[in-house]
Amino acid sequence: MTPSEKAHALRDAIPPGGLFADKSWRISPDPFPLSPELHRQLIELGPRLHSFNKACNLLYRQSIEGKQPSWIHEYLDAGKPAALLETARHKQFKNDLPCVIRPDVLLTEDGLAITELDSVPGGIGLTAWLQQAYQQPPAMLKAFAAALAPKSQISNLKSQIALVVSDEAAAYRPEMEWLASANLKFQISNFKFLCCRAEDLEYRDNGVFLHNEPVAVIYRFFELFDLSNIANADKLIHAAAEGHVHVTPPFKPFFEEKLWFALFWFPQLADFWRRELGDRYFRDLQPLIPFTWLMDPSPLPPHAVIPHLNIHDWSQLSNFSQKQRDLILKISGFSERAWGSRGVFLGSDMSGDDWKKEVTRALGEFKTHPHILQRFAKTKLVEHAWHNFEKNEQITMKGRLRLCPYYFVQNDKPDLGGILATICPADKKLIHGMQDAILTLATH
Repeated sequence: MTPSEKAHALRDAIPPGGLFADKSWRISPDPFPLSPELHRQLIELGPRLHSFNKACNLLYRQSIEGKQPSWIHEYLDAGKPAALLETARHKQFKNDLPCVIRPDVLLTEDGLAITELDSVPGGIGLTAWLQQAYQQPPAMLKAFAAALAPKSQISNLKSQIALVVSDEAAAYRPEMEWLASANLKFQISNFKFLCCRAEDLEYRDNGVFLHNEPVAVIYRFFELFDLSNIANADKLIHAAAEGHVHVTPPFKPFFEEKLWFALFWFPQLADFWRRELGDRYFRDLQPLIPFTWLMDPSPLPPHAVIPHLNIHDWSQLSNFSQKQRDLILKISGFSERAWGSRGVFLGSDMSGDDWKKEVTRALGEFKTHPHILQRFAKTKLVEHAWHNFEKNEQITMKGRLRLCPYYFVQNDKPDLGGILATICPADKKLIHGMQDAILTLATH
């Protein structure tokens, strides 16, 4: 097939309902090629990030128990309702971790940079569809199904797996609906997958039901800041706490905070990270995680300065020159602004007045919505072709690359299911799935 024929075939293969509501992207006739070395690095990243999640879970619990400083959980608990915090600490969920790990990985001149770690990621369905469209093995479908496989004590032959999508996350409902239908079509799992709304679930004394059949596992595709808008959320939490249904990701809002990367760089916690991650993993993650600050406006002693910024007070950040503002400011989590790029600001790409406004807001919101500051990871430029359907021609675009590998955890082992590549035009410094970005599969 010619590149034009391949592009048209890809476009024609998009499900009738699309994969994202009211969203489009540039289609490439070919996946983005990864070098063997880069692919190896991404495979090896999975176990390191899974270990990081386990260490985060332990650190939070030890902070609650008084084995680590209380300020750790106080930072992570800021702005959360008491009932949700009580749920997060429930003994039933003690060792529960996200079953899907998706980092945002940027390709820079100095190597890879992980800017975020998402435990409720979009793009699972899109990446699985891309594997099918590019005639790759259905690794995403198989890994996702394996990660959600019901625990034997809460399943039977009629058990279902419900992919529950909130109205807040409705843009991603089409890809979740495609995932459910694809699992059935390709017979990936012995269990039926169904995409539904929370109000479709029925709660009985002996479990959770959908269409009058039992549900063994619920994949929660909504962030916990939105829990108050989820129908019968209290019943869902009770059913999970009683062991009637397994809900993943767990009801642990601290996993949805970006400030973990700041805690990774706290000197007071270096021994903890080294001990729990192991010296090798700890050293491996250091060059990958950009230095990150937690914007805590608490007064410092007269002789102290904020490390690497050499300022005594966070308000001094407002006066940085454009060159000094090569920094990313973003809300840590538990907010509708923490989705996508809505709460992300690149200082060097803003006017001084706008930068000062966002710094002031971040400091003012600290007690309820902590913000972080992160060194801006400058991406290297890559080239990749997309198809212009109006002109029916291939266009090679110079752009900035973000790789999103999806790791699915089964039996405490993360399995790389697939890699989504997003290539934004070179003049865009913040990379996300915008209309003029290429979304394609990354393969080796």
